[in-house]
Amino acid sequence: MRRPSLDPRFPIVSACVIGTILSATPVILMTFGLFVIPVAQDFHWPRARVSGVLLLLCLVSAAAYPIAGRLSDRYGARRLIVPASLLLALAIAAVAVSDGNVVQFYLLFGLIGLSGALPCTMMFSRVISEWFDERRGLMLGLVAGIGNGVGATIMPLVAMGLLRAFGWRGAYLGLGGCVALFSFPALLLMLRDRTGSEPRATSVLAPAGMSLAAAARTPTFWVILIAIALGAGCITAIVSHIVPMLSDRGIPLTVSVPIMSALAATCTIWQIVTGFMMDRSRSPRLMAPFYFAALIGLPLLQSNSVPLLMLGGVCIGIGLGTEYGALPYIISRYFGLRSYGAIAGVMYSAVLLAQGLTPMMMDVVFDRTGSYRLSIYGIGAALAAGTLLLGLLKPYAARRRQSSVVVPSMLAPPTA
Repeated sequence: MRRPSLDPRFPIVSACVIGTILSATPVILMTFGLFVIPVAQDFHWPRARVSGVLLLLCLVSAAAYPIAGRLSDRYGARRLIVPASLLLALAIAAVAVSDGNVVQFYLLFGLIGLSGALPCTMMFSRVISEWFDERRGLMLGLVAGIGNGVGATIMPLVAMGLLRAFGWRGAYLGLGGCVALFSFPALLLMLRDRTGSEPRATSVLAPAGMSLAAAARTPTFWVILIAIALGAGCITAIVSHIVPMLSDRGIPLTVSVPIMSALAATCTIWQIVTGFMMDRSRSPRLMAPFYFAALIGLPLLQSNSVPLLMLGGVCIGIGLGTEYGALPYIISRYFGLRSYGAIAGVMYSAVLLAQGLTPMMMDVVFDRTGSYRLSIYGIGAALAAGTLLLGLLKPYAARRRQSSVVVPSMLAPPTA
């Protein structure tokens, strides 16, 4: 009986997972709330001045994603991701030397946004899509789900420990050190682009597909962009406001925090589930009922029953996990890999803008009406529209197979 050998793509997947765990989203966005008060007190700033860098990060990243995608199509992802990972580490650590100058503070976070647009989920998705075909959805789900899930879980704990031991300056220095000591070496040593000289899995195709301009002339491009951006923006707005929405009704943090934890865990798991299902279907319409789950979660979150609130959090997590798990996969299936970076860059940029604007709009409505009720109605309508748009998508074109040298396929059963 021949013992199965380790898939040579395993180190590449591992590098992408580590890079995702230590990307800008878990390291900066998921920990930022811990730093608002100590930075504001140290510099004698209003909190809004500190938190304003989040909008800057959103805008800088949204502008950088399409450029990063185009460059990855031309030069390969590895050449960009590896040095940018080190630059991201240095930019995070440099926040520790901020002297209270608001321009300097914002410029440093602008640099984090620029460098963080390269070692990010979008770029790692491009690498995974090049290396996998038959199990592309599952592997995309594993990288994004495990990477973001683990990162969102452990990085706030790491930041809290550093903050208590060394203050906010030492914490940023430590977070930058984590990226430099763990992410950068892993990416340098294990990440590789598929250049065409490596053995291919049975059905991995040479990069082919549409240019960004050609894709943008198709209705499918705009249906995907609008549906996913609508859903991502609306669901993110709900996620960011679960605690204040429940607090306004007198529901304590001992209830709202477990709901957030259930939501995050469901989102992580559902990205993997979505990828697994996408591999077994030629139509993205299977997303629609799970996308619709977020719509079901909205009225559940208006309940005062803890079990119903928990179920609402799970439904929202299913909707968010479906969004994140499906987007990179359906881009590769509809438009191919020829200009994957450019097309994904535009798509992710739209998603990022929606995620930055909709929570702010929700607060504007609250300030004017004193309630989130009108926002909930608007979000429900937007999610329903997104679900209908997904129902318009046609099946993917049948995939061609190429005869080629076979390498062991990850997660396939061993052969005798």
